[in-house]
Amino acid sequence: MQTLWDYRYAQRTQSMKGSAIRELLKFSERKEIISFAGGMPAPEIFPVDKFRKACDKALRENGAACLQYGSTDGYLPLREMIAHYATRYGINVTADNILPTSGSQQALDLIGRIFINPGDRIMVESPTYLGAIQAWNAYGAEYIPVPFDEHGMITGKLEDRLRAGIKFIYVLPNFQNPTGVTLSYERRLHLIELADKYGVPIIEDDPYGQLRYEGEHLPAVVVLDSQTRSQETCYSGNVIYLSTFSKTLAPGIRLAWVIAPTEVVQKLILAKQGTDLHTSTFNQIATHELAKGGFLNEHVKLIRKVYRERRDVMLDTLEEHMPQGIKWTHPKGGLFLWVTLPTDLDAKVIFNEALKKNVAFVPGAAFFAEGGGHNTLRLNFSNAKPEKINEGIGKLADVIKNHV
Repeated sequence: MQTLWDYRYAQRTQSMKGSAIRELLKFSERKEIISFAGGMPAPEIFPVDKFRKACDKALRENGAACLQYGSTDGYLPLREMIAHYATRYGINVTADNILPTSGSQQALDLIGRIFINPGDRIMVESPTYLGAIQAWNAYGAEYIPVPFDEHGMITGKLEDRLRAGIKFIYVLPNFQNPTGVTLSYERRLHLIELADKYGVPIIEDDPYGQLRYEGEHLPAVVVLDSQTRSQETCYSGNVIYLSTFSKTLAPGIRLAWVIAPTEVVQKLILAKQGTDLHTSTFNQIATHELAKGGFLNEHVKLIRKVYRERRDVMLDTLEEHMPQGIKWTHPKGGLFLWVTLPTDLDAKVIFNEALKKNVAFVPGAAFFAEGGGHNTLRLNFSNAKPEKINEGIGKLADVIKNHV
């Protein structure tokens, strides 16, 4: 039944859809559920005591600043720290190239605000991160999907699509969400070459880059792009880079950042002023206090150890219990792996039956911008302890066996 409000919503709300992941997280609140659904870090390794001490020190030494309004640009010492780390990895940036945001999700929304007009075409991996689709649907984006294999986005299929008038390319090169695959070094170079040839910017979303459990580190796309240009004074490349503290410290602080040319940062600042004025001053100061002494590097080592064990347990349990005809990726880092069922199976049906056995995951169709993926699903291995992973995958395998 329609109400008076139905005639007052903006047209853009018609393209807004709820996040399948946010809805599924409601199930994870039930204690009996073994959840492989959300991209949730392991809460037992959150640095609670370190955060408490950092917050106490921040309030003791900068209490008034912590609790006051702040600049939209962000807390300068935090931006300088991020710029320092970026420079170590080969990106010649200053604090003026850095904008702290209220989580990477806000960064995606701000990018949509300043770049996307209704009908603009965005090139995405297929499948791609659901949060980006959700953010950009509100601005009327259309999507040009590019398939993937075990080496990431198949860049050999880009050129024909790039002729279709693309606003920008969105890519998660490291341990991609949802598939867990990593874009190979050769394809990173090819992506940069084609983007430069057709004058198309790249949005590089890299929340998991520090969470590698095996293999050699690969330079970020923004680093490789920088190496092809003369950047002696300041960063002016073709890549906008996003990263976050959500996966290395804690998602509850909602703190991420954008690295971009200064003129892009200024546009993002204008957009952010109309959104939330500024990212939480207290969170920025406390996080800087916690991370500035090298703690972050040591804490990431603990995260890698815990998550690698859980990834290995999930891979071993899948190998042990899953019937023939089921395939899955072997992520070298990150939080997820991707399961492909036979084409005649529907992951939503499997989900409903698995939920009756108190197991949750995310059906893969939600990650396909232009439809498809009915026989795929995403599994998160970071949140559940090894014994729960064993139990949950065993139950999930039983459900799938009943359908194969």
